[in-house]
Amino acid sequence: MYGLVDGNNFYVSCERVFQPRLENRPVVVLSNNDGAVVSRSAEAKQLGIPMGAPFFEVRELLRRHQGHALSSNYALYGDMSRRVMARLADHVPSVEVYSIDEAFLDLHGLTTFCGSLDTRARAIRRDVLACTGIPTCIGMAPTKTLAKVANRLAKKHPELGGVLRLDTASRRERALRALPVGDVWGVGRRYADKLAAHGIRTAWELSQVSEAWARKHMGGVVGWRLVQELLGQPCQGLLPSEDGTLARQSISCSRSFGQRLFLFEDIWGALTTYLSRAAEKLRAQGDQAHILTVFLSQDRYDTRVPPPYTRSATLTLPGGPTSNTLQLLSYARRLLAKLYEPGRQYVKAGVVLDGLEPPGRGQQLSLFGAADDIIIPPADTGRTHQLMHTLDTLNRRFGRGTVRAAATAVAGAQPAPWQGKAQHRSPAYTTRFDDMLIVR
Repeated sequence: MYGLVDGNNFYVSCERVFQPRLENRPVVVLSNNDGAVVSRSAEAKQLGIPMGAPFFEVRELLRRHQGHALSSNYALYGDMSRRVMARLADHVPSVEVYSIDEAFLDLHGLTTFCGSLDTRARAIRRDVLACTGIPTCIGMAPTKTLAKVANRLAKKHPELGGVLRLDTASRRERALRALPVGDVWGVGRRYADKLAAHGIRTAWELSQVSEAWARKHMGGVVGWRLVQELLGQPCQGLLPSEDGTLARQSISCSRSFGQRLFLFEDIWGALTTYLSRAAEKLRAQGDQAHILTVFLSQDRYDTRVPPPYTRSATLTLPGGPTSNTLQLLSYARRLLAKLYEPGRQYVKAGVVLDGLEPPGRGQQLSLFGAADDIIIPPADTGRTHQLMHTLDTLNRRFGRGTVRAAATAVAGAQPAPWQGKAQHRSPAYTTRFDDMLIVR
């Protein structure tokens, strides 16, 4: 048996731990730059506020109902997530951290030592709530896909007490008949529309298709494995790594600007900030990148802007894979120069690092060499590795951004022109000494 634990309205729940005044009130958490709703309390959902709604459209509704809107506080959410995952690891043999608010649990063999799985799951929920303040729901089933289904239904039906186990054929059938096919883990909207065209609208109907049909219409063996998982036949296990997380297959960092930017150096300062953060994540998981992508976006809602609204440029690094921030910045500036057009106003930029692998493997050399407009920076050496290690150590000790590329520096005490809006951000209660709560 597998379990899936999901934090209820996770971002909102993290805020409520330190602000009890938000209990029983409509609360939403906003995306980067205070643009759209990314998390809603149950009370906000009851008001009809949809996920992804632009803040300006729901601001007045929240005001009328004494609601609150908060800017995203990822330092707080990340730390609270680590606390939740640590509590889960104390209860089960193995944990796969699937996202900031979700984790799969290995429940195999627990009934021998702990009795009823329902009783065990309720004990886990109580412990997580008591130690972190985060309410959760737990779905249990023979496969990870069915555990996802069970969790979704446990959240939708409060009378279940936050726990649902799909361990019999009759329970599985009732659950799958009640679940739209688009809500099945791994289907998505595109496949949901395709399945609907074939008359398949529920998860149960999907579970009844033949192997030949699944292979033909759902991506070969991947589609058939999904059907098997819905039938209770496990096709994938937990994938924990040493630190309880999964190494990313690609790393990205992007942000909307706090204001429209039109100067190259301002945009370059923003991109330098994002790429430095992505490279830091890359080194933290012990990998190097073969491929760098840079993208630049204009406002798609501006009728004066012709499509395409986003342009990107990708480069297979001619000097070989690297995690060196300075090397990556050298490549990125040339890619940005290809995308940037004077006179245009830009609202967002970002980077993606792909082709990740640990250092030390045989290096794949370029067949044709570097492009004429790409200058290959000096190769990684022991000294550059030490420089990056020192950079990361200083930033961990004294705070992120203590040592950074000069392009991110802004003259005077003015905020960076690309800095996003966060007018409603709560303090970083658990990761910053100045923001710690003081009990008097």
